[in-house]
Amino acid sequence: MRLGSPLPQTWDSPAGWIAALEAHGFRAAYWPLDDDADTGTVDAYAAAAGTADVVIAEIGAWSNPLSRDEATRAAALELCKRRLALAERVGARCCVNLAGTRAETWDGPHPDNLSRDTFALIVDTVREIVDAVGPRRTFYTLEPMPWSLPDSPDSYLELIHAIDRPRFAVHLDPVNFLNSPAKFYDNAELLRECFAKLGPHIKSCHAKDITLGSELTVHLAEAIPGQGALDYRVLLTEMDRLDPDTPILVEHLTTEDEYAAAVAHIRRVAGSLGLKL
Repeated sequence: MRLGSPLPQTWDSPAGWIAALEAHGFRAAYWPLDDDADTGTVDAYAAAAGTADVVIAEIGAWSNPLSRDEATRAAALELCKRRLALAERVGARCCVNLAGTRAETWDGPHPDNLSRDTFALIVDTVREIVDAVGPRRTFYTLEPMPWSLPDSPDSYLELIHAIDRPRFAVHLDPVNFLNSPAKFYDNAELLRECFAKLGPHIKSCHAKDITLGSELTVHLAEAIPGQGALDYRVLLTEMDRLDPDTPILVEHLTTEDEYAAAVAHIRRVAGSLGLKL
């Protein structure tokens, strides 16, 4: 597996970007450019990654293609297609988005999110995105969410079968599957289930952690890796059984110190297991 993390943007060239990654010992990376980058710059960064043996892990298409507002939905679909085409151009492992939500916010809970009608809409939406781009090198993927589909390994597997497109795959974020105390306390078994059912389809993985608070009714919160309950020994052991180029990416932290602590924890656990990052 290959470890990656956001970097403070202190470079002004492909060579500077690669130097920053190498200084941190990262062999996987988030795509570093904004949408307004010209094609020459895009190609230069992609070439630099290839030369340095850095895997471009993912390109985000964060938007709500299930929005009830038609203009918002149309804009989200176009963004997903554009970002998937970019992932194809630069050879990223995947383009990732949420499936979407029927809520007014772009990623919020809604009573219709888990319905069969929404499942069918996700199938149609993903097919439209993948068919419009026709990727051959990359994959379109969905990040799980605790209150919208896919919300479990089984629901993700059902979507894979229903969408029926070889270039639709899995972006694993196991913490987002931990949406109950039962799953929280038995997360090692849930992790094993994720890899047993979804392993051949996993193209990238997010690394974070989770805590269960004592306030009523149930409060689950993200945490810095190593400061929560996620069983990183199981996660990294299972990740090591995948394609060795599979990225695991730290995310959602605030400061450089927090990112450094997260990376250090993952490296410590990997080292204790004799695993290479």
